[in-house]
Amino acid sequence: MAKDHFSGHAVDYARFRPGYPEALFDWIAAQADQHDLAWDCGCGNGQATEPLTQRFTHVVGTDLSAPQIAQAQPQPSIEYRVAPAEDSGLADASVDLVSIAQALHWFDFDRFYAEVRRVLKPGGIVVAWTYQLLRSAPAIDALLLDFYRRVLGPYWPPERKWVDLGYRGMPFPFAALEAPTFEIRLQWTLADLLAYIGTWSATQRLIKAEDSDPLPALGERLAAVWRSDRQEIVWPIAVLAGRT
Repeated sequence: MAKDHFSGHAVDYARFRPGYPEALFDWIAAQADQHDLAWDCGCGNGQATEPLTQRFTHVVGTDLSAPQIAQAQPQPSIEYRVAPAEDSGLADASVDLVSIAQALHWFDFDRFYAEVRRVLKPGGIVVAWTYQLLRSAPAIDALLLDFYRRVLGPYWPPERKWVDLGYRGMPFPFAALEAPTFEIRLQWTLADLLAYIGTWSATQRLIKAEDSDPLPALGERLAAVWRSDRQEIVWPIAVLAGRT
């Protein structure tokens, strides 16, 4: 069963995590043969669930974390459920799309993929994606990479390796669909960036383990190289997509 790394800071997760580009959802919808039901697994606060409602008649969002689900905005076409990825409660062969945003690396692959095969219609699609370490100006990138590796390194769960690899080599036993390149681009203040870094599971683990917050010191270092009120922040998105 997937581990819950985010219930303790679900409110901040909902406020400070970036959304996903519309082009990604347009591409996903174009791959689906039917658009009746989508299952957004590991949906968190619904950041990927809500855009799917514009492309599928009904969407079920499930997450292991009740606090995360509590942050989702209710919509008539969405049914949110607290449920593990490996036991959705959905009917056999009922789903046109299984989407997994920023969550697949936490799942029990064998059990989850068995559940995906059970619930997908013949020819249904499964699409998982993750955004990798952000990039900005070179001086900012250098400080963030040092913080990410040296300061937070011991506190990253082992599953984080799949994000660093861009999901390359991850088990994914479906007929592959080749996805175009996607990325998230935002103009952020330094406060925005620090709030986002505060939602990282490793940051929260460090704070609990050391009873100390590393973000003020990081903020001082970043302030010295932050050249304007807002900086462009870019996250490359890695996509795994397949069809049953």
